[in-house]
Amino acid sequence: MLNDNNQLNAWDRDHFFHPSTHMGTHARGESNTRVMSSGEGVYITDKTGRQSLDAFAGLYCVNVGYGRQKIVDAIAEQAKNLAYYHAYVGHGTKASITLARMIVERSPKGMSRVYFGLSGSDANETNLKLIWYYNNVLGRPEKKKIISRWRGYHGSGVMTGSLTGLELFHRAFDLPRTPILHTEAPYYFRRADRSQTGEQFSQYCADKLEEMILAEGPETIAAFIGEPVLGTGGIVPPPADYWEKIQAVLAKYDVLLVADEVITGFGRLGTMFGSDRYGMSPDLITIAKGLTSAYAPLSGSIVSDKMWQVLVQGSDRMGAIGHGWTYSAHPLCVAAGIANLELIDEMNLVENAFSVGTYFRQQLTDALSEHRHVGEVRGEGLMAAVEFVEDRSDRRFFDPSKAIGQKVAAALLERGVIGRAMPQGDILGLAPPLCLTREEADVIVKAARAAVDAVFPSGSRL
Repeated sequence: MLNDNNQLNAWDRDHFFHPSTHMGTHARGESNTRVMSSGEGVYITDKTGRQSLDAFAGLYCVNVGYGRQKIVDAIAEQAKNLAYYHAYVGHGTKASITLARMIVERSPKGMSRVYFGLSGSDANETNLKLIWYYNNVLGRPEKKKIISRWRGYHGSGVMTGSLTGLELFHRAFDLPRTPILHTEAPYYFRRADRSQTGEQFSQYCADKLEEMILAEGPETIAAFIGEPVLGTGGIVPPPADYWEKIQAVLAKYDVLLVADEVITGFGRLGTMFGSDRYGMSPDLITIAKGLTSAYAPLSGSIVSDKMWQVLVQGSDRMGAIGHGWTYSAHPLCVAAGIANLELIDEMNLVENAFSVGTYFRQQLTDALSEHRHVGEVRGEGLMAAVEFVEDRSDRRFFDPSKAIGQKVAAALLERGVIGRAMPQGDILGLAPPLCLTREEADVIVKAARAAVDAVFPSGSRL
């Protein structure tokens, strides 16, 4: 076993180009390689036999938990019958057609069709093209600019990386590109004016959006994209009336709304979609992670009936739409999606995310909110974050070079729980599988408290 692990570690350093990894330290062996081998429920085991509670569900995606035989069997059965055929020019499979129907049935009111891809990034690329196509059909060739938000995450492609509002994803890549703009994020804890109430801050965000639209020219603004809850940007729920005020501005200037639900779709917030939780009425919805619980790569763009009718006009006028992916609606992936959505229903995971999520966040708050270096404990459903500060009294943040968030995440892992150090801040992110029990939530909270105490050993409570 030891020799096998050593060989894999060497091959890994010599040949595997990892995403979101410090390339030099990893290739030189200055950082660890961890080879994962199996998983069951909320736990994952590496090749050395070390077991960890995965309190980040992979990358917010293994929603039904690991080791679900129903999904494995669905993929295998589909592979035996038909491993692949394309979805171009009207081709489909029973699985692709069934899954599209299941998604629309679960979607917010007014949604109509599903275009399948493989990742949230390519789904948002599809959304951009559909928005531009839509406005061309309507004779508005100048209405093409897309407003995103700082700290939003929408992918890692050229255009989707531009939509993303995080420095890490722009640095040294010549991003962002036009016609992408960024406006204020609904990050209440980091508001510049600390005297603002939640409602006042929401109004401030809406006012900044309207200022941008007017400065650019409403005739040039095509769409606004946002996650119901900011994910990679810090796991930040918006103030209660944020989306109501934002949507009023969008309606005023005929700007489409794209709800990026790659993280929040299919139960993460204790509702089927985040749009349901916040009263959003999107024109497009981006889906991925929870669609298959990452048992196979699959994404989708859910198109509203309002947009679909215009897209049909365009096809009647210009012929077949010139957009497609080789693996759109891949049979193995959509088979996984069907089994996954059935499991979400059978295991009552949406309700579990709400009830256990409420308990989990309360326990986390009780354990950490009075710590002298904890600025905020926040979250929604089964998403939670702990943000660390050097001084609570004046909300002074640590120097980034101290890497406090990374140290807490490492200390958490030492205690058998996987969390994530979020970028652009000292923030511990937690987003466990939706099958989490209260007992497993207690394990996470106990380990988190111990990890924080390990990083800050001298005095913790105020």
